[in-house]
Amino acid sequence: MSSKIVHILRVDKFIPAFLETVELNFNQDNHKMVFLSKKKFDYGLKDNSNYIWINKKSHFLKLSSLLYKSDKIILHSVFFGRFMMILLLSQPWLLKKCYWVMWGGDFYFPEKITWIRKQIIKRIRHFVTYLKGDFDLVKRWYKAKGEMHDCFMYPSNLFKELPKLEEVNNSAINIMIGNSADPINNHIEILEKVSKFRDKNISIYAPLSYGDAAYARIVIQKGKEVFGEKFTPLTEFMDTNQYIRFLNNIDIAIFAHKRQQAMGNTISLLGMGKKVYMRNDITPWNLFSDIGVKVFNFNDICLDLIDSKIMNRNIKIIKSYFSKENYLNQLVKIFD
Repeated sequence: MSSKIVHILRVDKFIPAFLETVELNFNQDNHKMVFLSKKKFDYGLKDNSNYIWINKKSHFLKLSSLLYKSDKIILHSVFFGRFMMILLLSQPWLLKKCYWVMWGGDFYFPEKITWIRKQIIKRIRHFVTYLKGDFDLVKRWYKAKGEMHDCFMYPSNLFKELPKLEEVNNSAINIMIGNSADPINNHIEILEKVSKFRDKNISIYAPLSYGDAAYARIVIQKGKEVFGEKFTPLTEFMDTNQYIRFLNNIDIAIFAHKRQQAMGNTISLLGMGKKVYMRNDITPWNLFSDIGVKVFNFNDICLDLIDSKIMNRNIKIIKSYFSKENYLNQLVKIFD
C-alpha cells in the first residue's frame, strides 16, 4: 500500500490491541500514530518510535503539516480538544479525507454536543462503524453526508478463541449487570428490575473497576441494600485472562444502556453462549437481529437459562461474523 495514513488517537483501553494489530499485519511505514495527550502508557500501551505525542499549542503546527501531507486521516473518536476541532474546521479540505471511527460518546445525545463538534460531524465524508443504525442516526441528527465503511476497528469487538476453561457448574445463577462505573449503565434501574428475584438462588456481579468512582459507590450501596451478600462489586481491574474466566462463569448478563455501549463484552458473552439482555430500541439490538443472533428484551427479564439450540446458534454466528479474518479484510479496504 502506498497510502500514508495519520491516526489521531487518545490513550484508551481499546487502543493498544488495535496498534498491535496494525504493527503485526500492515506496513508501519504507512501509518503515523498521533496521540493528543502527554506521553503515558496506560492499558498496557508500549512505546514505539512511530508514535507522536501532541500536548502543547506549539505542537499543532507539526500536526497540521502531518495532516496536510497525509492521504487519509483516521479519527479514533472526535472527542478531542478545542484546538484539534478548530484545526479541522478551519481546513475543510482535511475533513474530506477524514475517516471517523464512530464512538457512541461522540454523537449520542446531540443536545449536549458542542456546535463545533456538530459542524465537524456534518462535514466528515467517511464514517467507520459496523452498526448501520449508528450511521443512520448521525445522518438524521447532524445532516451528515458521506460513505459508511463497515469495520469493527478494535479487536475488543471480535470473537476470541477462548483458552481451555474449566466447565462451569454453578450452584447459583450468576448475573452480571453493566460493564463499568459509567452512569449510562443505569445500574439502579437494573437493580430495581431484578429486585423481585432477591430471594432466589442468585449472585449479582457489577464490574465497576473503571469510570466514575462516586457513581460506583452509589451502585455498591444500592446493590448491598437490595441484595446483601448476594451482590459483589468488582472494583479491581482484571487482566484479559482473568476477565475471560469471570465472563465464562456468568449465566445471564443484563445491560441497560440507552445507546450503543459494551459491545466487546456483549460479543464475548454471546460467543461463550451466555444469555444477554439489552434494550430493544438501540442499534446493537438491530445488528444482532439482522445477523440472526438472539438477544433478550430488557423489559422481560427472567431467570431461565438460555436454550441450548439458541446458545449454539448464537455461538456459531458470532464466531463467523466477528472473526479476525473478516476484521483484517475490513481494515485492508479502509487502509488501501
